[in-house]
Amino acid sequence: MKPEETVDYNIKVAWHAISRMYNTQAAQNDITTSIGFVLLNIDQEKGTPATKIAPLLGLETRSLTRILRSMEEKGLIYKQADSVDKRSVRIFLTPLGLEKKEVSRQTVRHFNLKVREKIPQSQLDSFFKVAAQITGMIEGKTLFEDFVLKSLRQETSAS
Repeated sequence: MKPEETVDYNIKVAWHAISRMYNTQAAQNDITTSIGFVLLNIDQEKGTPATKIAPLLGLETRSLTRILRSMEEKGLIYKQADSVDKRSVRIFLTPLGLEKKEVSRQTVRHFNLKVREKIPQSQLDSFFKVAAQITGMIEGKTLFEDFVLKSLRQETSAS
């Protein structure tokens, strides 16, 4: 099977193109794509618990910690102890963070509007359905069960 005939290759190529495009836009505003996505997931009024952000973005906690530190250094966010659960920290946007969040929101919105101008809704619906099915297969953690069992059987029979 040629790489361009595989599902994962096409998803990766598309994501890298989108990521490069977002990084170009983000760099013009002195942020990164990762920072933009974090900004978009912080509640402007109530803040967002730090522990809730990583799962929203599919990030490892270590990666988020580095991003949040960078965001704090750039003056985009500040941390505050949760008023209910003092062990928890909430992330809030500074005025600069609000400004960069709006830039990020407009960038994502513009991209989606341009895609929707060129690709019919029926094709987008099919794309969303297929993407959800692939994600479900992966998150169900059953994708490789039969593969692993088959491999184990082959190893056992070869011994």
